[in-house]
Amino acid sequence: MTELETRKAAEILLVEDNPGDVRLADEALHENKLLNRLHVVEDGLKAMDFLHRRGAYADAPVPDLILLDLNLPGKDGREVLAEIKDDPNLRVIPVVVLTSSKAETDILRSYDLHANCYISKPVDFDKFIEIVRQVSSFWFQIVRLPSDAAHGQ
Repeated sequence: MTELETRKAAEILLVEDNPGDVRLADEALHENKLLNRLHVVEDGLKAMDFLHRRGAYADAPVPDLILLDLNLPGKDGREVLAEIKDDPNLRVIPVVVLTSSKAETDILRSYDLHANCYISKPVDFDKFIEIVRQVSSFWFQIVRLPSDAAHGQ
């Protein structure tokens, strides 16, 4: 068996309220033929329910990566990021802020809250596909992530 055949599908949680951006992310992951399972929630409250496996998300998997928009209804991405990084069981999950904001204050605040990286969403579809490919390649082929057992799951 090759390494690709033995590797489990990556569980990706996309926290995004814009249906167009959800479709773009999904298409980009499929376009890049990445071994993954994309889970989508459209607001910060549902993101925390997913991560804590509450309610409708009781059977949710532990994500290997979180793609987080900052501008969300209800609990915004900054609050979600702060809550994730404050929780010992969740803080080891890499969080990639993927947002339309290019504001320096958002970038600084995200890193202050321990985001693993900050990416401004490109408007161009081909550039978006390339960014998703590079993010996935980096987090799932180059970086070594903790196993589920290592982060209390």
